[in-house]
Amino acid sequence: MGDSDGVQIARQLQKGSRLPEKLKGIMSGQGYHFVGRHSAIKTCSYTASSMRLEGATCYKSRFYGIKSWRCMQSTPAIGCNLSCSFCWRIIPEEIGINWNELNAMGDWDDPDTIVDGLIAEQRRLVSGFKENPKTDLRRWREANDPAHVALSLTGEPMFYPMMSKLLEAFHRRKISTFLVTNGTMIGALQKLSVMPTQLYVSIQAPNEQIYADTARAKTLSAWQSFQKFLDVFSVLPTRRVFRLTLVKGVNMVDAKGYAKLIMCGRPNYVEVKGFSFVGGARGEERHLSYTQMPKKEEVIAFAQEIARECGYLVTDYHEHSKVVLLCADEQSANSRIIDFQK
Repeated sequence: MGDSDGVQIARQLQKGSRLPEKLKGIMSGQGYHFVGRHSAIKTCSYTASSMRLEGATCYKSRFYGIKSWRCMQSTPAIGCNLSCSFCWRIIPEEIGINWNELNAMGDWDDPDTIVDGLIAEQRRLVSGFKENPKTDLRRWREANDPAHVALSLTGEPMFYPMMSKLLEAFHRRKISTFLVTNGTMIGALQKLSVMPTQLYVSIQAPNEQIYADTARAKTLSAWQSFQKFLDVFSVLPTRRVFRLTLVKGVNMVDAKGYAKLIMCGRPNYVEVKGFSFVGGARGEERHLSYTQMPKKEEVIAFAQEIARECGYLVTDYHEHSKVVLLCADEQSANSRIIDFQK
């Protein structure tokens, strides 16, 4: 499929978009670009900076070896069943939009159409970097040939009912996949017949009480679903990762509770990240503040405490993102860099 074909298909599908126009307008203003009726893509700041030889690369580059400039930040589903207080993304209900993507959708877009549309839109997004005198043209050419996709941009990607076929479509094009889920879609997880290159689950809290206050779930029994999710997650035949976002005064407590979840889910890797007071997290209804961003030393100390409780190894740290990497054992630590090259 040529570039023009992909762009044409994406534009045709957008005409049938079922996103609320108010939501779509706000997200467009924030830099989101839509592909089809329910998918979106946005240029990651690290994709932009890494096209310069001296530019910063993301923590996924440091921890796992991806080339940030060849990565697409996207999602096949914009809606979410959680309203996490620390999330930097927009929460529809906070701007007066009561919308449930699962109820709003009829037919879902075809996996191959989504993939081709995302690739075409990514090429359009990076096209302007060519004329920047600081851009390394070799990296820019590689950026036009994506080798990696992070299905984590916004919403809950597992809402998309053809996830296995979508992953297969990416892999068929030799694009590795990092899929991030909030850990409540147990049925969707059990249906996966194709595994992502790396499967993430976001860990919002160390126990049920804090989870209720932090995740602010829109669905009943979300914590119970999360517990069942971890049981299935723990034995999946792929690289498994926990992602913790720590907010001082909210969920940066109970290291033993986090360790218990780790021992249940048995991830190969745990990313312990400090909260950033940006985007939607700055809204008055979130009741958060700048002072709740933990300092580097605090993130490292808390990660070390978790590691002591569950026996994981403190392996690496990404300065700019304030992320500590824990590895399950020496084998995981030694095999964390993947050869993503075609």
